Amino acid sequence: MISESTLSNTVSELFRTIEFTAEPSGLYDPLRYMISIGGKRLRPRLCLLAYSLFKDELNESILEPACALEVFHTFTLIHDDIMDKSPMRRGMPTVWKKWNDDTAILSGDVMSIESYRRIAMAPKNCLAEVLALFSKTAAEVCEGQQYDMDFEDIDKVPMEDYMKMIGLKTAVLLACSAKMGAVIAGASEADADALYRYGYELGLAFQVADDYLDTYGDEKVFGKPIGGDIVNNKKSWLLTKAMEDEKACAELEPLMQMPVDTAEERSAKIDAVRKVYAGLEIDRLAREEVARLTANALAAADSLSVKGVRVEALKRFAESLVSRAK
Repeated sequence: MISESTLSNTVSELFRTIEFTAEPSGLYDPLRYMISIGGKRLRPRLCLLAYSLFKDELNESILEPACALEVFHTFTLIHDDIMDKSPMRRGMPTVWKKWNDDTAILSGDVMSIESYRRIAMAPKNCLAEVLALFSKTAAEVCEGQQYDMDFEDIDKVPMEDYMKMIGLKTAVLLACSAKMGAVIAGASEADADALYRYGYELGLAFQVADDYLDTYGDEKVFGKPIGGDIVNNKKSWLLTKAMEDEKACAELEPLMQMPVDTAEERSAKIDAVRKVYAGLEIDRLAREEVARLTANALAAADSLSVKGVRVEALKRFAESLVSRAK
């Protein structure tokens, strides 16, 4: 099996040396900029990890498709930042803020196209399956974003609908990453499907953990201001869960109308909502949900035909994603 340190070094080198078309610079500079400001590279890491369960060396047949997953993810961030009017990403100005909306839209478009160019470098014997998986996933991510935007106009979202939304917006791309690595490695259909389930459940856990950290995390560790979801009335897992309680729902509705024009107003709103959450022990419930979803992911990993140290690597990957929310 390929060591985890080798996989980590490979991913780092892959994005340190990644190249895009030079001209026109106004189109391609934002791509270089977005890759340069970093990220966890979770999707290519998971793709290579899944591949390594069945293969003992890396080659271009897996490296370019793995790279494509991050390129596609980065495209979604560029467009998400436009829709959310987010000024900062990973502590740096977002593309629309640094350039303008039109540049961000067009550069995002070409980044999406670039991801397909790299996916097309998958081995010919599995290219059709890889393309079908990736295309289905790409559409599902867009569906998830639409549901997320639709929720902005709905006062109360059922938990079932929320979980469906994050499944599409976040989980399917991690699931695709895991399955793609397995398919390119020549894994059995049963193993490829098990890895899809692993990635999907882990993606759900990751998003709930992210929601938790937005309200209860350490700003220095989390990488962005705490309480953003509360300030923006974001339909997070925490808010969705709290509004299942009728009394809490009645308390939260006026709080969501509180002004947030100044730092003092934002702080007051965050404190008021957190007080309602405290009465319901939402922080504990969120951590329990992260643990439940993570357990589902690990159960899928345990069903694989490969055993021992190979599966242990999947467990460590899962732990690295959700440990901050424990």
